Amino acid sequence: MPANNTPRTLEGKVAIVTGASRGIGAAIAHDLASRGAKVMITYSSDRSKQPTDELVAKIKSETGSGATDVQCDLKDPSAAKQIVDATVKAFGLKIDILVNNAAVISDKKIEDITTGDFDEVFYTNTRAPLLMVQAVLPHLRRPGRIINISSVGARAAYPGVGLYSASKAALEGFTRNWAAELGKDGTTVNCVNPGPVETEMLNKVDQSIKGPQFEATPIEKRAGRVEEIAEIVGFLAEGRSSWVSGQCISASGGHAVY
Repeated sequence: MPANNTPRTLEGKVAIVTGASRGIGAAIAHDLASRGAKVMITYSSDRSKQPTDELVAKIKSETGSGATDVQCDLKDPSAAKQIVDATVKAFGLKIDILVNNAAVISDKKIEDITTGDFDEVFYTNTRAPLLMVQAVLPHLRRPGRIINISSVGARAAYPGVGLYSASKAALEGFTRNWAAELGKDGTTVNCVNPGPVETEMLNKVDQSIKGPQFEATPIEKRAGRVEEIAEIVGFLAEGRSSWVSGQCISASGGHAVY
């Protein structure tokens, strides 16, 4: 048996985590598996195939939970059904947890944004979570758990990331409304808003944006760690979070933007 002291609070559950080849998504997938869940990991490109394979192997060896993956382009409206079908086929069970984590970022200022940029960001960050929820609902074991990964950028103003911020603000709006629509059977819908976190995506952000973010973070003036975000998602996926819904939870080290 793998060495794993985490309580198996999600034993027998099935989870989907989008965009989980690396970064926050990978940490979330590993955390859910350590709690006993079987995990479907999605990744977008051939470049992500090797890290995804390594993550699946790591999850299996370290947690003893089932894990597999599927490649898809979440900008494609057919991707959501493809992911759900692959999950049901792999695990032969209902789906209990959906984590909408996949995202892309644009660092263009107003005058440089194109309609193509708009479509890429909103299709991935906002439309894809909607399509994922629609595809999962017929297979969702009630009460289910839907967790969206947003950003402190949804409520902050940093020059050059307005498109990304707007897409995440829209995802927060979806979160509150989905919670109202789906709560009748105990299903919860929540959002986690990370501040700057040590990821590949953060490395792509210009220092002129990152610097003020770190300075506005009271806890140690640092970026967060992926495990710190995954712990919150893990709690929201468990039964003990049953009275928490429609919330956008800041995980930002006290980031002073609200």
